[in-house]
Amino acid sequence: MKAIRIGLLGAGTVAGGVVKVLERNRAEIQRRAGRGIDVAAVAARDLAKARRSLGDAVALTDDFDALVRRADIDIVVELIGGTSRARELVLAAIAAGKPVVTANKALLAIHGTEIFAAARERGVAVGFEAAVAGGIPIIKTLREGLAANHIGWIAGIINGTTNFILSEMRSKGLDFAAVLAEAQRLGYAEADPSFDIEGIDAAHKATIMSAIAFGTPVQFERAHVEGIAGLQAADIRYAEQLGYRIKLLGITKRREDAQGATVGIELRVHPTLIPAKRLIANVEGAMNAVVVHGDAVGSTLHYGKGAGAEPTGSAVVADLMDVTRLITADPDHRVPALAFQPHALAATPVLAIDETITAFYLRLRVADEAGVLADITRILAEHSISIDAVLQRESGEGERQTDLVILTHDTLEGRMRAALAKMQALGSVLAPIVRIRKEELA
Repeated sequence: MKAIRIGLLGAGTVAGGVVKVLERNRAEIQRRAGRGIDVAAVAARDLAKARRSLGDAVALTDDFDALVRRADIDIVVELIGGTSRARELVLAAIAAGKPVVTANKALLAIHGTEIFAAARERGVAVGFEAAVAGGIPIIKTLREGLAANHIGWIAGIINGTTNFILSEMRSKGLDFAAVLAEAQRLGYAEADPSFDIEGIDAAHKATIMSAIAFGTPVQFERAHVEGIAGLQAADIRYAEQLGYRIKLLGITKRREDAQGATVGIELRVHPTLIPAKRLIANVEGAMNAVVVHGDAVGSTLHYGKGAGAEPTGSAVVADLMDVTRLITADPDHRVPALAFQPHALAATPVLAIDETITAFYLRLRVADEAGVLADITRILAEHSISIDAVLQRESGEGERQTDLVILTHDTLEGRMRAALAKMQALGSVLAPIVRIRKEELA
């Protein structure tokens, strides 16, 4: 059978991984997909650099628009990143009747609803396994492997840069700035690391997983996002003493009423305390991991490399193989892009952060005097917030100050915000209160 011919948009790290995987595993891929997959051409801005990266066997062009329109291209693979130009090219490919495979999480988190609608109308597939967690096949797992389940929640370490930084802070007792500098020196963090450390990259990925898990349009604009730049070594140390570790998690949860009807979805990214006994709490370095909880299977853990040329290239090629198998299939009988049939997508709202429910870690620098703890516990009780554990340690800032660490049980975020405002106003509270959310993931 005639080989499928693909056009790659972009000649960076992931494109190099795609070319290597396709070439090295050519025979195996053909046996699985039923026909060969060949790279017809690669579009790149810098042709000389692309030639050095990809070698002489690949045809190159600097005309991205022409490559999308070429009649001999069966599938377009978008690997340029960003949202504006990538959106134009992806929609142009779909309009030309070509299936698209992309590794672009930002594109799908922001423009996914438009892209999937266009693809559905044109009858072509969109593959995006590589957009979330690199080499971990979490998209296929959510869409197909766990399709029989009523998914309750997902929690993931889905940014390797931040996980590396937090792992180093914990193991070496260093503050954020020192570890970030080391991560940049080693190449784990970009010269401008804001996209990673502010949680935006993880929020793009969490948004995509949330839409697939709960059958809703992508709603990145409703996600609550916090990064890790404000974390201090003291909090990582105290968390460890209490049996927890701090990870940047992407979390999405289904909220149900007493009758079991879905009333809203939590979608948030922020530093989170996790019990050290949980497997995901022990994911170190630049690795990724995602926990999915379904009613039939319980909790499942998916672990692996979240970035890199060949892990991400592996996911792109897997999508290419899926599209190759389905390229002549009836569009109405393909697995839907967001797992649920398009007419069955729900308008379930993403809840505001004040409406979410979680537990908290609080660290208060307080005057070392009688009655301070009583004042704080009274304020928490007034807001119906119950305490799980209390830890008191010398602050190292003088004999008349102490660090008071409190773990709470689950409560409404808005309720905790109100209590924090009252506690902060106490004369005995000597510094801004540190607040980190806590999830048991049980």
